[in-house]
Amino acid sequence: MIAATAGQHSEIKVEASIFNYPDYIVDLQTRASGGEMPDMIGLEPGALTRQYQDFLMPVQDCAARTWGEDWQSKFYPLAVEQSRLGNDPSDENFYGLPILTQTINLWYTIPIMEQAGVEPPKTYEEMKAAAEKFSGLGVAPLLVGAADGWLRRDIYMQLIHNIAPGLIYQAEAGEKKFTEAPFIEAMQWWKRLFDDGVIQPGALGLSAYPGSMELIEGERAAMFPMGAWWMQQAARPNPPPLSQGLSGYAPMRFPDVTGKGAPEDLLGGIDVMIGITKSAKDPEAACKVLTDWVAGAAAQVLIDSFNDLPAVKGITPAKFETDNQRQVWETLTGWLEKVKYARQLRSPAVKQAFEDNLAAVAAGDVTPEVAMENVQAAWETTKAK
Repeated sequence: MIAATAGQHSEIKVEASIFNYPDYIVDLQTRASGGEMPDMIGLEPGALTRQYQDFLMPVQDCAARTWGEDWQSKFYPLAVEQSRLGNDPSDENFYGLPILTQTINLWYTIPIMEQAGVEPPKTYEEMKAAAEKFSGLGVAPLLVGAADGWLRRDIYMQLIHNIAPGLIYQAEAGEKKFTEAPFIEAMQWWKRLFDDGVIQPGALGLSAYPGSMELIEGERAAMFPMGAWWMQQAARPNPPPLSQGLSGYAPMRFPDVTGKGAPEDLLGGIDVMIGITKSAKDPEAACKVLTDWVAGAAAQVLIDSFNDLPAVKGITPAKFETDNQRQVWETLTGWLEKVKYARQLRSPAVKQAFEDNLAAVAAGDVTPEVAMENVQAAWETTKAK
């Protein structure tokens, strides 16, 4: 990406510091406290952007200079809406622009589905029936690396979205309580996935990466919960056979658990945004870099890696290795157009409470009712602060 930007703007030199996420958070905190912020920083929408908002300059004027006053129409709707997830209600500024977006969904392994002689399930009863066939083949029906809290939360978010779309965001705002019936019902469905053998035994001891990833690519999973980012498996050096050209996988919606039909939209969100700091030595140069990474030559390089979905419409990978890989891309970008609700939660305390209690419910240590009381208590603590 940096090389692509240099090809467009030879007068600009970009020096990158790249860390794994936990190390990045520590480094960013150190730089902020020492008054040595870099010109540009990577951001998550919501809590992280809010934490560093005082260090960031609004970038909507940069966007308007580059793309015109109607610049927001270039972006997928969720990319615009979630960019301001951490803002106060009266603050209309954009403190960063997204370069990648994503959906969360399930995937299935095509040859296993064909071997079992079933179609991707659309209801829970179909999923349960298919699980028996998959188990008979010696593969996990729904392989979940449930040792990771984010993956537990992703599944719960899809369950509650099926049962009561939008309700969880009302609870975050204090308009509803996490102890209300739909939240408990979603937690009960989470437990049932384990009790009915849909999720494999030992899931709570398996990591998502590399644990479940290796099993998935080893043809040990009929279905698995990931998101649009799973496409990048095909772009790694020497991918396993199922990941070559993404020939072995296809995305699917989470099956309906209500019997009333699932919502048409999926959950999704911004993978990463880039912000320009107030201490940037040359804000105009930073603007050129930012907009190139969002929608220019650098953005094309990024999308060619299949790392995730773009933030702006109209960018597609330069090459698809297989027809299935192209179909996957078209399916995911079609879903992205309809995303209404965020994958992420606003409060770190509520997010952690969900992740902890999902593990406890799956293990049988607490009931769904107690779990949601604990989540509500975490919200009350946040409110008190």
